[in-house]
Amino acid sequence: MKYEEIVHRCFRCGYCKLTGDYIGFNCPTYRKFRFETYSPGGRMWLIRAWLNDEIKNTERFQQILFSCATCANCVEHCVFPFSEDLVNIFIAAREEMVNNAVIPPPVRDYLKNINISGNPYKEPADQRGDWAKDSSIEIYDGHEYLFYVGCVGSYDERAKKIARTVGNLLLRAGVSIGILGEKENCDGNEVRALGEAGLFQFLAQQNIDLFKERGIKKIITLDPHAFNAFKNDYPGLGGKFEVYHYTQILTSLIPSHELPLKEYRAKVTYHDPCYLGRHNGEYNAPRKILESIPGVELIEMPHHGENAFCCGGGGGNFFTDILGGGEDSPNRIRVREALDMGARILAVACPLCARMLDDAVKAEEKEDQLEVLDVAEIVTRALS
Repeated sequence: MKYEEIVHRCFRCGYCKLTGDYIGFNCPTYRKFRFETYSPGGRMWLIRAWLNDEIKNTERFQQILFSCATCANCVEHCVFPFSEDLVNIFIAAREEMVNNAVIPPPVRDYLKNINISGNPYKEPADQRGDWAKDSSIEIYDGHEYLFYVGCVGSYDERAKKIARTVGNLLLRAGVSIGILGEKENCDGNEVRALGEAGLFQFLAQQNIDLFKERGIKKIITLDPHAFNAFKNDYPGLGGKFEVYHYTQILTSLIPSHELPLKEYRAKVTYHDPCYLGRHNGEYNAPRKILESIPGVELIEMPHHGENAFCCGGGGGNFFTDILGGGEDSPNRIRVREALDMGARILAVACPLCARMLDDAVKAEEKEDQLEVLDVAEIVTRALS
């Protein structure tokens, strides 16, 4: 296994499962299950034992490994030089399992659906661009930017609304965008995170070839997961493009009055998506947008920025649900944290987070107290 030579260097000091101030637990799986085996250090020791043939690839071991949300809190707070490789180590172990065809059924089904249908929803490819119907968003034809929406934005009902909102905002601000519609492919970020390296490379190469064929040089993504794949994984496969998350574009448009805003009074707290924040270091753009809206009171939850608490949807869990629900699920913990701050709106900048936190608000029966809105939806409410 790749990284096999450094797995033994972890001796479970425990910093990986804490916040930066070492006061609270911030690893979503450890926070839920409270077993050391579900902490990053515990996973490292289990992987080492597995590689040494001291334990077998059991269903329990698979659950522990695939429940990891790849949120990178461990990368942020590990005190050792190999910290940058922690999430990569867990993905490499998953890859070893995939190569041996011994994986949890939900992971198998997810990968099968991508392989057969090109999306995890098993929906027809010719419906991929239906979210943009009855809008002015055009098919890409020499536009300055490709607006890449991804599987969730194309098929999930909540995410489709966010995709339309972002697309319409960009058009209103005069940004030249086009979409690929039914020609769009899965970006592969979750495929890679679940350990199917071969399928990921196939998807990435398909996209790279398509982008180059269409003359695409600049990409705006709806969700941080595609942003991460295009920015960090595609260049090594020959796909070098200018890649932006939509909040990075909007943050430059509002001060220039391309999007004039009126007062919108709301007490808002912002949830950092792991793949925008910790994986890619973008914490400021969404906050600058919210702070620029007259009347918005932006309050921070105790866990924010580098210490943000994951919603639990990363690492493929949005689709496989191996991490699972219940009162101690990460998304419900996060919603309670927002409620404790007195926020009326929980702002997100990721369609996966939006769906995870929407579901958590319903599970907590707090729909009358807290609304989950994408940053773009809040901007749209404040347009003059």
